[in-house]
Amino acid sequence: NKAVFPGVQGGPLVHIIAAKAVAFGEALQADFKNYQQQILDNAQALADELKAQGMRLVSGGTDNHLILIDVFENGKGITGKEAEKALDAVHITVNKNTIPFDTNSPFVASGVRIGTPALSTRGMKETEMREIGRMIASIIREPNSEAVQAKVKREVAELTDKFPMYPTRYKEAKTEAISAS
Repeated sequence: NKAVFPGVQGGPLVHIIAAKAVAFGEALQADFKNYQQQILDNAQALADELKAQGMRLVSGGTDNHLILIDVFENGKGITGKEAEKALDAVHITVNKNTIPFDTNSPFVASGVRIGTPALSTRGMKETEMREIGRMIASIIREPNSEAVQAKVKREVAELTDKFPMYPTRYKEAKTEAISAS
């Protein structure tokens, strides 16, 4: 006890203990293992599509939920910061990220980092990852093309409509909107 309290922790924080108990309980379920496997399968599919689109992945692929793209090389000089901004404009969220031997500062960076957990939580699978890979590559190749931006923005909207964040609430709201009109 003295090793933890009062030096490291000020109190038992019962709400955090309860939250951990719930999280550990969920992690023990078979569905959680399936969810984790889908995250990995999605990351692999996204990495494969990005490579097929000619993107250089820093590690050559992925063994986990993350993918790091060298956009500086792939975009013929586009920085991670510029790629992050261009992708954000079409509602694809990534983070600029330094890469090994990066010549750009960490505030600019030469890479972008992408993760698949949020997409997997929405129910997306490998087919959608391939679509997303094509969208990302097209924006990295032509970050200033209004035509490419408009096309990708429309594709993102269609995809997110198919996979809402809160499917039950989305259906209820849509039904209410139709009933009200």
